[in-house]
Amino acid sequence: QLQLVESGGGLAQAGGSLRLSCAVSGRTISTYGMGWFRQAPGKEREFVAAVNRSGSNKNYADSVKGRFTISRDNAKNTVYLQMNSLKPEDTAVYNCAADIRGGSTNIYRRYDHWGQGTQVTVSS
Repeated sequence: QLQLVESGGGLAQAGGSLRLSCAVSGRTISTYGMGWFRQAPGKEREFVAAVNRSGSNKNYADSVKGRFTISRDNAKNTVYLQMNSLKPEDTAVYNCAADIRGGSTNIYRRYDHWGQGTQVTVSS
């Protein structure tokens, strides 16, 4: 079974940067597609970014395109989300997820494993 643990969240100022990490244990991530989702208070879960098993395809929400970058290091069994030019509307709990089918889907129900999340707060 996979276990996913997010880290790197915290408080940042508007225009600043944070890097989130998703450390995976139990199985190599090399065959999994990996994604990031977020949820703010009073709002539904929102897709952020995803990368397929080989890293050849990346998928971003329009709201973060050009600001966020998803990457993976299979040797470290870790996925990252580099967040630049942060805005207050980026404030949310961020979760990483793994898809056994290996794609870069933006549909949350297609992901098989989820982490507990890390809080990101962006002040103005």
